[in-house]
Amino acid sequence: MLIQELHDIQAAAGATFAELATTETVPISFGNDGAAIAATKQGAALYDRTHWGRIQISGSDRLRFLHNQSTNNFNILKPGQGCDTVFVTSTARTIDLATAYATEDAVILLVSANRRRQLLELLDRYIFPMDRVELTDLTDTTVAFSLLGPESTQLLEKLGVTEVENQSYATHKLIKTPPLSGDEEEVRLAVGSGLATPGYTLIAAASDAARLWNELVKAGAVPMGDRVWEQLRIQQGRPATDFELTDDYNPLEARLLHTITYDKGCYIGQETIARLNTYQGVKQQLWGLQLSGAVEPGTVITIKEEKVGKITSFTETESGFFGLAYIRTKAGGEKLKVQVGEVSGEVVNVPLLSS
Repeated sequence: MLIQELHDIQAAAGATFAELATTETVPISFGNDGAAIAATKQGAALYDRTHWGRIQISGSDRLRFLHNQSTNNFNILKPGQGCDTVFVTSTARTIDLATAYATEDAVILLVSANRRRQLLELLDRYIFPMDRVELTDLTDTTVAFSLLGPESTQLLEKLGVTEVENQSYATHKLIKTPPLSGDEEEVRLAVGSGLATPGYTLIAAASDAARLWNELVKAGAVPMGDRVWEQLRIQQGRPATDFELTDDYNPLEARLLHTITYDKGCYIGQETIARLNTYQGVKQQLWGLQLSGAVEPGTVITIKEEKVGKITSFTETESGFFGLAYIRTKAGGEKLKVQVGEVSGEVVNVPLLSS
């Protein structure tokens, strides 16, 4: 297995692994969670996103096809550009938040691990005989790593990679500069860490995984496990599948406004989203929640015993307890005081959610 060499290197660096429900094996922690969090604030942390799905859509109709399947505008994408987009059901319920990278001859989608198969089936179902569109699952033949932290650009410069500073989100290019790329393999480097923390995402051939990881660590990146990623995504407000992205919610409620183009024309779920936007019909919204104690996801949120929402994710941070929650729009927003079971909470904004 191509990834085994990478896992051996990670294990030697202190990684402990766990198997996800999707059967992928993931480094949960490198025994350095505090140092990894510090690196995201003052240095550069390195997170292995190989368990995420990578789907390639090729063929001359690829942009039009994706334009019709999700919330953002694909028709304006040029090679080297990218965007976040949400795949939704016909009634605009969320399936997944994905990042798309347009190349000269394809679009590469970085999708959640537990939505890869569902999205492949969904996209395949909507390809008509006349469509010049081809789907390829790249997940097993590639890896994905993210660099997170303010020193990420300087770290890449140490490795001979320049020209990436001050580029817009999801801008990407193939890197041919050694030591990042192997003799024959190229690494795709994209702006954006997947979180609000500044950084980059790298997609490479699985055969290059161990060497690439080694080079990034050697240059000063601090390995970071999935446990820290999960803490950061909750603190920063990135909605996750099966927690904030489910059949119960739509992208407007999840406040993923940067992924929605209202004037792009018809797409799956478009009518519902347009109606919600036009008539201000968003009944609940996703917020951060500063908490006085630990709570379980699913716990009901109340004000004076009236139900106003539900906790969807929870984490314990160095500065206390924190959650993500859907709160009824009429109840209020930022600075609202609420009760979560036996625990008190205050609604706060989070960097990844549009205000």
